[in-house]
Amino acid sequence: MEPSARPRRITIVDVAKHAGVSTTAVSKVLRNAYGASPEMQTKVRRAIDELGYRPHAGARGLRGQTYTIGVMLPDIRNPFFPEVLDGITQSLEDTEYQVLLGPGCNGEKAEAKVTEAMIDRGMDGLVLVAPVSSRTHLEHVASAVPTVVVGRHGSSPVYDTVVDDDVEGASLVVGHLAALGHRRIAHIEHLETDPTRLSEMPNARRADGYRQAMRAHGLEEWIEVVSTSYTQEGGYQGAKELLDRPQRATAVFAGADVVAMGVLEAVTEAGLAVPADISVAGYDNTTFAAFGPVSLTSVDQAGNEIGRNAARLVLERIADRHRRSVQVSLSPTLVRRRTTARPPE
Repeated sequence: MEPSARPRRITIVDVAKHAGVSTTAVSKVLRNAYGASPEMQTKVRRAIDELGYRPHAGARGLRGQTYTIGVMLPDIRNPFFPEVLDGITQSLEDTEYQVLLGPGCNGEKAEAKVTEAMIDRGMDGLVLVAPVSSRTHLEHVASAVPTVVVGRHGSSPVYDTVVDDDVEGASLVVGHLAALGHRRIAHIEHLETDPTRLSEMPNARRADGYRQAMRAHGLEEWIEVVSTSYTQEGGYQGAKELLDRPQRATAVFAGADVVAMGVLEAVTEAGLAVPADISVAGYDNTTFAAFGPVSLTSVDQAGNEIGRNAARLVLERIADRHRRSVQVSLSPTLVRRRTTARPPE
């Protein structure tokens, strides 16, 4: 028995014939180009659906576009980053663009490997979420492909940025805890090992915001910072260190919700209760924070909105590589929940 013939791939010519329009018209619809009337778009998209047409990525790449957006995430275990990704994908769902993910793995070498692979595969634009690479490398990437950097402060003439006002976010936490009567408010930060990028990193901005807010509330003598990492293990180790000190903090501001997870684990392990013995606040307002049994007070930096802005900017930069760079800074809000209360008497 001879093997059955491989099904013929549906082409743009087939779509044009089925819709009763020209191939040029189909091309305009696929590219969202000017001149495609609503009626034409309806005809073409109906034909695409009925025929099951899929543009050939390789052929499109030869014509200069692959209609792919590469998104690099540093740590897929951090529950905040999927919220940014949701914002990106939701903004692109009515376009021809497809999102492809690459893990940055929180390291410069791994990031370079991912970004170079995305460039080599002809992606039309890149969104780099919380990259740790040097400014030089980021500008090298942006010179090769339209790029938006999420979560890095500062600016560059060759790429756009979307950030949260991390100093203000930290101030909201300290102000809330101080209003409850806390004085010994400790902070767990992510240890920044590269001084050249210190001023751009959100973790450093949050730590600065914490210190500034403590001074503003007259609590300078109680400033207490533990440097670990923005991971659950980092939060656990940081909390262990704080709990072992002679004078225990009555409140802990964790630099990220994933850090707060580790703090809650260490507090429970020590036989203490939140918030009766110690208050805990996080940053990111992830789905974990809103989970009823946890009910974590947290800073909402609008991850979905960050992603939507990143998607908008990358499409604008694809359309005009030489426009002036744009910096978007979003204002955070504090979501008060059950992990913060007045300090113990």
